[in-house]
This record gives sequence, structure tokens and C-alpha cells, in this order.
Amino acid sequence: MRSLRQLAAILLALSLAACAAQSQPDPTPPPKKPLDAKTQLETGRKY
Repeated sequence: MRSLRQLAAILLALSLAACAAQSQPDPTPPPKKPLDAKTQLETGRKY
């Protein structure tokens, strides 16, 4: 009985460790650097 509880505790700890090790990618891309006035005039892009 004691070894069954230890096995269950080890399995629980391993499953929690496996879930904690996964990292989620950042869903938002980094903000773009705004273009300066000269670049906006040269490229025709306005943000």
C-alpha cells in the first residue's frame, strides 16, 4: 500500500513538472519602430 502511494505521488509530480516545462510562444509580435518623417516621405508610407 505504501509503495502504491509513493508511485502515485511520483507520477503526480512528474506530470506537474512536464506541464510546467512547456512554454507558450508570445502571441503578440514586438511593436514596430515608427518611421521618421524623412522615411515616410521617401517611401510614401504613413503610419
